[in-house]
This record gives sequence, structure tokens and C-alpha cells, in this order.
Amino acid sequence: MTDDELLAHFASNAPDFQKILPDLTTEEKSSFCKIARIVHDAGLDWYFTDKTNEYFRFGRKNAYDKTAGRQKVLGFMEKKGGECRLSFNAGSLPDLQEYKDGYFPLDGNAVNVIQRVLAHNQEIIRERLVLARPGLWPDDYPPRPENSNAPTSQDAMTGKEDAMPDTSTPDAVNLILYGPPGTGKTYATAAEAVALCGETVPKDREELMAVYHRLMRAGRIEFVTFHQSLAYEDFVEGLRPQQNTTVCGPEGEQPAAGFTLAPKDGIFRQIVREAMNENLEGKDLFFQGKQFFKISLDATDGSDNDHVFENAIKGRYATISYGNVDLRDPRFADPDAILHAMREADVGKQGSRLEARSGWVRMPTVFRNSIRNGDILIVSRGENAFRAIGMVTGDYDYKPLETQPNYVHRRRVEWLWVDPAGQPVSNIYPPGFSGATLYQLDRNQVNIPVLEQYIEAQQDVPPAAVEPYVLIIDEINRANISKVFGELITLLEPDKRLGKPNELRVRLPYSGDLFGVPSNLHVIGTMNTADRSIALLDTALRRRFDFRELMPDPDQLKTVDGIDLSKMLSALNERIEYLFDREHQIGHAYFIGCKNRSDIDRVMRDRIIPLLAEYFYEDWDKIAAVLGDADTNREGGFLNCKKLPVPRGLGMEGEGGTRYRWSVRTVEEGFAYDRGILRT
Repeated sequence: MTDDELLAHFASNAPDFQKILPDLTTEEKSSFCKIARIVHDAGLDWYFTDKTNEYFRFGRKNAYDKTAGRQKVLGFMEKKGGECRLSFNAGSLPDLQEYKDGYFPLDGNAVNVIQRVLAHNQEIIRERLVLARPGLWPDDYPPRPENSNAPTSQDAMTGKEDAMPDTSTPDAVNLILYGPPGTGKTYATAAEAVALCGETVPKDREELMAVYHRLMRAGRIEFVTFHQSLAYEDFVEGLRPQQNTTVCGPEGEQPAAGFTLAPKDGIFRQIVREAMNENLEGKDLFFQGKQFFKISLDATDGSDNDHVFENAIKGRYATISYGNVDLRDPRFADPDAILHAMREADVGKQGSRLEARSGWVRMPTVFRNSIRNGDILIVSRGENAFRAIGMVTGDYDYKPLETQPNYVHRRRVEWLWVDPAGQPVSNIYPPGFSGATLYQLDRNQVNIPVLEQYIEAQQDVPPAAVEPYVLIIDEINRANISKVFGELITLLEPDKRLGKPNELRVRLPYSGDLFGVPSNLHVIGTMNTADRSIALLDTALRRRFDFRELMPDPDQLKTVDGIDLSKMLSALNERIEYLFDREHQIGHAYFIGCKNRSDIDRVMRDRIIPLLAEYFYEDWDKIAAVLGDADTNREGGFLNCKKLPVPRGLGMEGEGGTRYRWSVRTVEEGFAYDRGILRT
């Protein structure tokens, strides 16, 4: 392939590169083509991005690999002052730290550098970038197909028809299992939850519960029971008293007394955070263990010139002023050494009166020692907005410049999101910023899911395949739904979940966070129709949930000690439905664990007869009819019947109908099923 043929791979869809091509010298074109061939022959990809100041990236672009991300970017071809040059992503490989400040013009030196980098890092590149196929040119890489399950030209190159995992977000499931008591609604939620988590549902109950409990321990299934006292503050979020031990502010952590009311996540928001954190796995930024710092990159000369911010973004660094003192020496890991050096330099013209708490000492100490590689910097625009998010990739450096003589303290930063106009800080940090140049933010107050959404919007990283989560709400109709769910009534709808066409976010009343519900969170509810009519929940839940009825299943019962439990349950429910309604039938679960006559007697005496008394409001004539004991002229199987004499002195002798006293047969008397409900 000639140089012209090779350049044709890069010229299409890259107008900025097309503009600069005619201005490149013969040596620059030749060097660029050599670099391109070296990268391609090593099995790495070249690809376009929309990132400012970049022409191309090289590394491994696999949009359907859930581990693809920033660490798979090896380097960049970028423009500087209208020129094309080679640069490296210093955070991707240890050996690249040598070139962390290196920008290489397109000449023989740049060719030698890329050869050395690839030669010295062969093993780690092969392991981290997974070189399982030939490298791609920028115009080779296929666009994401509308059907994410369809094979792409990339799959054809590897010979795999199913090489691309499905990263599409499935529709969320909102399901309510409803029916009379004892029909196995709660019992069925285990199988439903395991299936929604993408696991095979074992037929054996013990194996099923083992899988269920494993998923619960992993945090992917949560179980909660609703009750009348449950409120929005318990389910979504509420204010709770919190003892003041320290206060996080511009001067660091300070002791405090008393208590404050702080937002606390409820059950639902906790599992939403779990599901959202799962969405962050495999993307180009994983926030676990990282610290967050606010930094100001505004000019201190009183002008409206934004040159400090603009230069920092272009140069991929963060900088502060605070004393023209070189702190690169290892002894400055001790804050006292920084204080002593600042006093000697008489920064702030305070001499020996300078204290450790002064900004002249505290800011350089935080910048040099507290910020770690991998930590996150959020650049403020005033106190109410932020305009950049970056990840620190290099240790402290001292670099005075003629154009910015006061800004000498530097850290290398990979800018992940930039918007010079700024966005409201309340979107990612509800407490807002203070005027201090640099200080650590309270991690608990940082809205990490929203922060990730900002970053993802400017990163060339596709959505990763996510794992499903399930929240089980037992007895969902026992709570005041509108009071407990609040805005969730709308946010739960599948088409309004995050990532869906009609996605919605609302600002929560206590924390002020922007909140949405991810599509990988499924909700299963159970509802006892004997407690409350389903019609009362139609307007609130019917459109948001699918309803699946679970009715008594007599076929699951067998004959125990000569008592046909299936026939008895069917007869009981036929009579209940005739005398009351179908919603108050008795479920098979009441009898499913009975192993002998004693177990059946205990269920009838302690559970079924009291339940019937509640259903029929102590109307024992109807209870007797359900049990098959309504005939008062014979001995019953479950109830004893005694005719009540008319009390003397009431003057009612010979008036009205006959009345009876009903009583449950004693344990000694026992139950006679063939004289009651099973009487032929």
C-alpha cells in the first residue's frame, strides 16, 4: 500500500485532517505513514473521535467489549497550532510515564518513539488490549448496527458470528403477582427474580433458593415488605439526624458539635445506586476509591481573560499559583517542609507569621500531597457552575512559564468532559462550591451517576452490557402507594427509564439530586386480594405494572391419611366463592406442608376456621355452610351446634326463628372430614 493509499484511510470523515494534509511536508507525511503502519502491523486500531484537538486515536476500539475504555487508548494524533503531532495516553501503560510530557512532531524521532513503546510493552499490550484480530483503519470500523445482535464486519474478520455481546438495554419489568392468600405469591417471587437476573431457574426448590440467596448476597436482589407505616422517606430518601463529628470545607475536615439533618437513601434509592454502579463497570472511568476535588482555573490578574483555563485544557494539566516555590523535592511530602519553604520565600509577604492553615501553604500541600493519581478534579466556573472534569494522571511538577509566571504548580490531567460555558454545579454536587481555589469534596454528596453521564457524553465509549437487578416488594398494597412512591409512579414506567426514548429525571426534594431509574432494575410486587380490592390500585399502578393472577391450585395437593386435600380445597373454595367472592378463596399453600392427619387438623383449627370467621364477620351460619356443617339436625365434622333456648323474661317465647350456638370441636373430639366438607 502506497503512502497515498494509506492516507486515504485517514482523510475520509476527518475534515480537519484533510485541511492540514496539503500543508504537511514530505518528511511529515512519510513519518506519519510509517507510524500508521507500525501501529497497524502491531494489531492496533486507528479510529476517529469527536474530541477537541484530536485527529485520531490508536489502541483498541472494540465498541462491544464491556471492558473497552480509556485504558485501551494507547495514544493520539492531534493538532497543536495547526500542526499534527504524536502524543500518548500516559495512564494506559507504565512505560508511557517517560513520555507523559512528550509531544512529538512528525519526524524520525516520533517513529523511533512509537517503535520503542510497542517493543517494550508487547506483553502488557497483548494482555490489556486483547489483540485477537488484525488492526483496523479508521474507515474500516463498522458503525453500531440498529440490531445490536446482528454480526458486524468486525465479527466477520474474527470468524465469529456471536462475538458481539448484546449491550442493548432491555425493557424493565414491573410485575405484580396478585391473588388470594396462600396461593404462593411470595414463594413465586424467588423464581421470577432469578429469571429476571438472567440465571437459569432450577426445578429443585433447594437449588433455586441457593441461587436466589447468592444473588441476594451479591446485592442484585433486594426484598422489602410494605406496611401502613412505611413512608416516602423510608423508600426513596428522607432527612435523618446525623451527629457532627467533622465538617468538610475549604480548610479540610474540622471538628464540630451537635447534629444536622442529612439526606439518607431509602430502600429503593439504595438498589438504584447499586444498579447504576453496575452501569459504570467497564466504562472508561471507574470511581471506586477515587477522591474528588474542586479546583479553580480562573486567572488571578483581575481580567476576564480565560487563558489559564484554556491553556490547561489544551495542555492537559491542572495548575495553581500560591508561591513561586519548587516543591518537587521528596522532603516536601511533609507539610511542615512546605510551610518552612514558603516562609523562607516570604510568600504573601508574611514571613515567619505565615501559618499552616494559610492558603499559601494549604493549597500547595493539597495539590502536591493530597491529590493522588486517578483522583477526579472538577473545575469550577464561579461558585454555581462547573466547566470541566478531569482525572489526574501525573505526579506534582514545577513548571514556570513566561505566559503564566504565577502558575508554577502542575499535575498532568486527562480531561474527560469540558464545557467552557459551564453547567449548574447542583447537578453533580448539591452543596455547591465555595470560593476557595482547591479543596476536597465530600464524596457522599457527589452525584456519581450524573457525573458519569456528563463524562460519557464526550467519551468515545459505548454502553457496556449491564447486569439486571430486582427489587421484590411483598404486600405492595399494604402501604399508601401514592405516599410511598411519590415521583416513582412516573419514573418506573419502562419507556421513562434512563436510556429510553422518553427518559425522565426529577430533582429529589431532600438531597436536590437529579434522579432517574435505570432500565436494568426490575420490580416485582405481591398483592393479597383478600386484604384490599385490586380496583383500588388500578389508577396508581395498573398502567405501570403488569398483573399476573395466582389462584389456588388444588392439583398440587394429594391425599394424606385418607383425606383428599385437593377435593377438600376445591369444595371449600366453591362455597366461599358462592357465599362471598373469588378474591377470598383459600390458597393451596395452607395445606401443602401437611404430612399427617394431625397437621391437617392443626391447619383447619388454627388457620382456616379463624380466617373464615374474619371473612364472614363471625357469621357462623355461613362459616358452617362453608365447612359443610350447616345441617343442624346431625353431628357436624368441624363445629358443634347447640340450639339456644329463649331466655326467660324477654317475652319472646314462640316468636322468631330458632337460634344456634356454634363452637369449634375440641382437640379431644377431633374433626370428622367425612361428616363435614367431604361428606358424600
